[in-house]
Amino acid sequence: MNTLDPTDFWAPRFDIVTRADGSTLMQQKDPLPDHLPTLADYLDKWADATPDQPWIAQRDKGDDWRKITYAEARDAARRIGASLLAMGLGADRPLLILSGNSLEHALLGAACFYVGIPYAPVSPAYSLVSEDHAKLKDIAALLKPGAIYAEDGDAFASAMASIGQRGMAVISREGQNTVQFDDLLSGDPAKAQASRASLSGETVVKYLFTSGSTGSPKAVINTNKMICSMQAMVRDCYRFLEKRPPVVLDWAPWNHTAAGNKVSYLVMTNGGTYHIDDGKPAPGKFDETLRNLREIACTWYFNVPVGWDLLVEELENDAQLAETFFSQLGMMFYAGAGMAQHTWDRLRAVARKTTGHEVPLATSLGATETAPFALACTEVQEFSGNVGVPAAGLTMKLVPNGGKLELRLKGPSITPGYYGDPVKTAEAFDGEGFYCMGDALRPADPDDLSKGFFFDGRVAENFKLTTGTWVAVGAVRASLVDAMEGLIRDAVITGENEAELGALVIPSEKAACMPADDLRIALGQKLSEAAEKATGSASRVRRAVLLTKEPSFDRGEITEKGSLNQRAMRRNYQDLIAEMYAGDGDVILA
Repeated sequence: MNTLDPTDFWAPRFDIVTRADGSTLMQQKDPLPDHLPTLADYLDKWADATPDQPWIAQRDKGDDWRKITYAEARDAARRIGASLLAMGLGADRPLLILSGNSLEHALLGAACFYVGIPYAPVSPAYSLVSEDHAKLKDIAALLKPGAIYAEDGDAFASAMASIGQRGMAVISREGQNTVQFDDLLSGDPAKAQASRASLSGETVVKYLFTSGSTGSPKAVINTNKMICSMQAMVRDCYRFLEKRPPVVLDWAPWNHTAAGNKVSYLVMTNGGTYHIDDGKPAPGKFDETLRNLREIACTWYFNVPVGWDLLVEELENDAQLAETFFSQLGMMFYAGAGMAQHTWDRLRAVARKTTGHEVPLATSLGATETAPFALACTEVQEFSGNVGVPAAGLTMKLVPNGGKLELRLKGPSITPGYYGDPVKTAEAFDGEGFYCMGDALRPADPDDLSKGFFFDGRVAENFKLTTGTWVAVGAVRASLVDAMEGLIRDAVITGENEAELGALVIPSEKAACMPADDLRIALGQKLSEAAEKATGSASRVRRAVLLTKEPSFDRGEITEKGSLNQRAMRRNYQDLIAEMYAGDGDVILA
């Protein structure tokens, strides 16, 4: 059984300067550790040092794990890369990947970064959920890709037809009238070497798209320098990663920076093994995750809070699962939303019961534009939500804004900008070259900033009540979800230009199984209890309405990572919000 070792994590020291204008600069005293300049260098490193070590694995149709070693991955990257170059792909003709996580997707990505072809993995929802494919059309028009990959060409046929295919090859594993993926493996690896030799830190690896919740998605440029320096920050913070090759099981999509950059390259740059989880925290899918966790003992495990809500129940009730889960685990990590305190407490308790010691449970804060790792917390915390302190190599600036501290960052892991959009690029940086995150932070201890920070909402999401009091939407939302004790999975906080706060609440699976009258009574009781504990009008939610319709992707109400766009939801549900404040309909009152 592992024991908690303080040398598994960093012990950062800081230089902190407060300026006359009230802004604060904070950076680590120790420099960013040395690291290799390109992802191709890391693939070469591990293919030479541990050629037979599995790099990535996925269950095949017979339920066995199909594994690709580092040596096999490099050979495939060279062959596929040569084939893509022969098809005319290059710096100005990227590869567009429409489908989700798979071994083929991973090899295409490796081939691209090995020979210097940018690639763009986009949310499958743009193809399979969206009805008008508007965002996909905008992406294709911007990038002008040389080829498109869709694992199942038939399933994605409608999406591909919507963007047109003139001048673009279509690659698939299954599908008619397409280039078959296996045919790419016949490329001449020697022809990939010239392109490999020309790579540098400035070479673009990929374009990752923002959610586009307020318009067309923006293409965030991701260079080798960004990603490799970000991974050096990760290794510096989570030092246990270098003590033994990381083992990961992960379902999160690679079109999002958390999995596509942080977790997948965390594995590759440290010579570990990434298991693709075909399950996820959704109805009918979570059993697959549990089956995998009974076989795979991870050293690092990530999930979104709703996933941890489901998993903690299983860990508490299945001692053998808990034994396997915690046997090699270096830390538990969550992101994507705030974790309810009761889930936090239960996870810590089952970890201590199983291992006899604390297993770090943490979150962090970053963005697609920061590659994403930026702030991280490694100290054991009694309460959820501390996003930590800035990583080595980054300078953090906190700027007073509307009574809050707005977060800005500068360093080698920050994007150079948005592809094809100089105006948005210029708007994203301040006069000193700091990237403006749009997030607000609140110090855990105002007298000691090294104790970390709590997310204090999106600057653009906050609003004022008619009393003139600012509402920290992120904090109120997290507190409300926690107070409902599993009856809701998310909430939209309302009250702009009103005297009191309200909420549009999305019921959980647990709530969906309850009779409607019982659910309303239970929600009313929890709402009243929370209101009594609140300290003022800016934190007290007095009324709520249950949403009966799922948030819409096409209407910009949810991002590709599943989080709610508060402003879009308030805009799209203006009539329902007006009814709630008028007392009409099925309003739940505290």
